[in-house]
Amino acid sequence: MTTKEMMDVALKMAKYDEMPEDCGIIVEGKDIKKVLFGVDMDTAEIMLAKQLGYDCVVSHHPRNTHVDMLDVMHDHFDKLEELGVPRNKSQKLLAERKTELGYNLHVSNSRRSESAAKLLDMPFMCIHSPTDRIGEAMVQDALDKKFADKPMTTVQEVVDALEEIPEYKNSARKPVIRVGGKDSYAGKIYVLMSGLTGPGAKILKEYFEAGVGTLVMMHIPEADAKKLKEQGIGNVVIAGHMSSDSLGINKLAEEWAKKGVETTMMSGIVEV
Repeated sequence: MTTKEMMDVALKMAKYDEMPEDCGIIVEGKDIKKVLFGVDMDTAEIMLAKQLGYDCVVSHHPRNTHVDMLDVMHDHFDKLEELGVPRNKSQKLLAERKTELGYNLHVSNSRRSESAAKLLDMPFMCIHSPTDRIGEAMVQDALDKKFADKPMTTVQEVVDALEEIPEYKNSARKPVIRVGGKDSYAGKIYVLMSGLTGPGAKILKEYFEAGVGTLVMMHIPEADAKKLKEQGIGNVVIAGHMSSDSLGINKLAEEWAKKGVETTMMSGIVEV
């Protein structure tokens, strides 16, 4: 396969019409048969791949940061609009979080791993939102089936159901309740694992006010969890970061394998 063909498989699986800004083919490659894939892949991992004879390195988290990468967060406009929240409202509420992240992005060393890959002539790409979206759909489907017609479901039952999924079962860090209690009623369960990163407490509050009872997320800052606890209107279950990232990555690797590409996992990926 070529790097473009590998990316196209990911986009198709995630139902993207075009490549989102948090993805990229940094160094193109062809005739790829052996891939080294990790959650975070930088210069050391690229050198390791070269030494071990791999044809391509894939990082889940972005390494060559696109100037418009934060626009991926606009996915929340669509998600909230489906729940009845006007996009003009969510746009204003998300602006503060985008500004905060923009300061960090502006000072980042965005060409570090790119330069190493080019010097080593190692095909290199980043696939972020597609695998997040694949994993998000997998978890939502599993929970929908598990709790269909069970209105008295508790938050602890949601945690227990997550631990039946291999990536969470095999992870060192298990799902935890960050907002709410074990006996809290879950209500409408909404899996929120795509959209680049956490959107901030103001946007999360909109999900609850739109009828969501429990958000299932990869991670949440302590400050945001504290604000949501003070509001007292919803629950948050944190499924786990590396394990949640691994869901879509493992699924994507299965599809690549059907096309003759062997993938070795490392750097945080939970294998099943």
